[in-house]
Parts: sequence; C-alpha cells; structure tokens
Amino acid sequence: MITSRLPADIVKLAPGTDLREGLDRIVSGHTGALVVLGSNPELEAISSGGFAIDVPFSATGLRELAKMDGAIVLSSDLTRILAASVHLSPSASYPTSETGTRHRTAERVARQIGIPVVTVSASMSTISLFAGDGRQVVPRPDQLHDRAAQALAAISGHRKRLDESLERLTTLEVHDAVTLRDLAHVAQRFEMTDRLADEVASYVTAMGADGRLAALQLRDLVDDLTPIASLVHRDYAPADVETMAFVGLALLDDHELFDIVLVARALGLPSGMHLDSPLSVRGYRQLSSIPRLPQGVVGRVVAHFGGLPAIYAASVSDLRAVEGVTPARATLIREGLAHIAESALSI
Repeated sequence: MITSRLPADIVKLAPGTDLREGLDRIVSGHTGALVVLGSNPELEAISSGGFAIDVPFSATGLRELAKMDGAIVLSSDLTRILAASVHLSPSASYPTSETGTRHRTAERVARQIGIPVVTVSASMSTISLFAGDGRQVVPRPDQLHDRAAQALAAISGHRKRLDESLERLTTLEVHDAVTLRDLAHVAQRFEMTDRLADEVASYVTAMGADGRLAALQLRDLVDDLTPIASLVHRDYAPADVETMAFVGLALLDDHELFDIVLVARALGLPSGMHLDSPLSVRGYRQLSSIPRLPQGVVGRVVAHFGGLPAIYAASVSDLRAVEGVTPARATLIREGLAHIAESALSI
C-alpha cells in the first residue's frame, strides 16, 4: 500500500544526509539496492549468506556494495555498514502488493521485523521507503519544494479564513450572540489549518537542511494558533471541565470535517444542543488580547465576574474589587475592552 503521508523515518533519507548521498549515487549509477536501516534478532533469523564487514558508513562505500546482489544492512544509527550481500528470507505469510522481487522482499521484511527498509529501483531510478505497513516513494528535492509551496499557500488561505472566523466570533461575543454553529465553524478552521501544517511539517522534515525557509514560513503562519485555540477552549468548555478539547475533531476524516453538524458533535458539548443553541463565553481570549495584562489577573477577573457580558458591564470600580487588579489595570481592562468592542462593531 502506498501511503499519502510521509512517514517519520523519511528524515533518515533527507537531502544532505550521508545516506541520501549514497542512495543518490546508486540511482545515478543505474543500479538497484536493498538497504535495511538497522538490525535486530528478528533480522538475523531471516538472514543467510553475505559477509559481515562492520565498517564506518560512507556514501561511496554504499554505492560500491550495491553493485553486488543481496541486501546491505546498516546499524540503527546509520553510522556503520554491518553486512553486505545478505540473502533475506521473510515469511511468505506477510501480504505484499509489490511485483518486483526486491520490493516484495523489502515490504515483507519491514512488516516482519519492524525496521525500515529502503530500495532503489534500477529500472525506474526511484528510491522507496518501506516502514511498517506502508510504502513511500521518496520524493526528489524539487518535488518536496513544490509540495511544500502548494501546502503553504493552502495554509495561508485557511489562516486568512480562520482569522475572519475569529473576528466574527469576537463580534458575536460582544453582542452575546454566539451559537454552537459559530463555534463549530471556528473549530473547523483550526482543524483544517492544523492538518495542513502537519503535512507541511512532514515535507520540511523530508527536505532536511533544504527545508529551513519552508520551516520559517510555516512557523510564521501557525505558531500562534496553539495559544489561541487554548483560549477558545477555555472560553467555551462545559461547566464541569476546565477546557474543552478539540481532539475529537482529529477522529473525523477530511470529508466528515466539512460537515458542520459532525464538527459540532465532536466538540464534546452537551448532546441536547443544536447548531443554533446559544453559548456563553467566559472572556479569556478577549482579556488575553489586552497588552500587559498578566494571565493570573485574567483568570481572576473571569472567575470573579463569571462571563464576558458581566466583564463588559463592570465599571473601573467593579474591576478594582478583583484581587490583583490595580487602578491602572482596571483602566487598562476597560479601555482594552472598549477598543475591542469598537473594532468589532466597525467590521
């Protein structure tokens, strides 16, 4: 089975690594190879023939050993070549969808011993990684750059729509008119953006040293989303829990994520609610957006007043009654909320 996501072991084959250089040399030489990325007793049990060499790994050494038949076995840290020309006899009970002898062996070995196996196809000039039950054709650096660029562009679009959803949520909060539908739309945008970010992260990992620029772009786009999501959680969590988890959204497939009803159900709110059910907001997110206001003070203000409408209605004197709220902070809160409301009403 060819997987659509890049496996974690792809980092071992990233451009700039010694292993990738050796594999690229094999591709350039139009020869094939089967390389096992580690060793364990299970591998030894299905190995025969060949010869132990246990020498430091080098790209040129890997290229020369690939000229012989059989598998090459590396140490788990990929710093040594342990054996070459090894005959592998995995159990035929492990299913495989591959047709070529080298690829069939690689898939079965990876499944049986739990160690990644890499093949180089002499006829197709491709590198494939077999890890667990999946096979991934290792993309060329230019393909990785193209995929990362497309995914970053998609994230940028989703981030813009997420920001618009959060602005709308703020406006509705000012009017105390938030419904489950509104919260579900925001949660949906968070999850879509997170999934794209995970995809880009896998490309960045696979790009190795070449992924620095893409990593910086990704960080600029999504680094602040986790704290924002956490504040949304705290604002709308059911009364009996401290935070509302969005983790239920991860259980939805991509098609289900577009169904706002399923998204709303996955939020973990009371089952009797419908999309137009009103929601009350505590006010963590809006208070946290006020500069120089400590989180401890934010928590005490929310606990004292119980929700955002009451905080908006509070006077400077009312705010000063909260522990830790000095006259300056009370004024800061009043002016900060007034600015938020003014901005929200002008949208």
